[in-house]
Amino acid sequence: MEEIVEVVEDFITPHIPKPFKLFAVEWGKLGGDMVLSILVDKEGGIEIDETAELSELISPLLDQIKPDPFPKEGYMLEVASPGAERPLRKAEHFKGAIGEYIFVKLYQKLDGEKEFAGDLTSFDGENLVLDVLDKTRHKSVEIPLSSVAKAQTMVKF
Repeated sequence: MEEIVEVVEDFITPHIPKPFKLFAVEWGKLGGDMVLSILVDKEGGIEIDETAELSELISPLLDQIKPDPFPKEGYMLEVASPGAERPLRKAEHFKGAIGEYIFVKLYQKLDGEKEFAGDLTSFDGENLVLDVLDKTRHKSVEIPLSSVAKAQTMVKF
């Protein structure tokens, strides 16, 4: 699974035209189908017609990958925006999310908690620092990136 993501990401990254930027590649099952999601963004956000144009560009590129990493049964291609609640997987994602409200789920408990939501105040490449609300008081929580199982930006109401 990770192999497909890495192969696709390495292959298509140089082909994504400016001002667009490849945000992430995801590979997973949706119902009975395998889905390859290519998440693309640009400054100011991406429009639906732009994702359609990028899909037309990316689809034939995927057929050029040798050896073919995809299953014989085929897959569905989805080219989309990462959205308002975007996944955070890479160091550059966390750096870009400084100042935003995020949700973090850990592999193991830290200070008795496995999930945190708060403002990402800093990221040094190895540790996240979140400002979280603990009942009525703000507290700072430092989380090693290696402990993060899942993270994403969140819309704060």
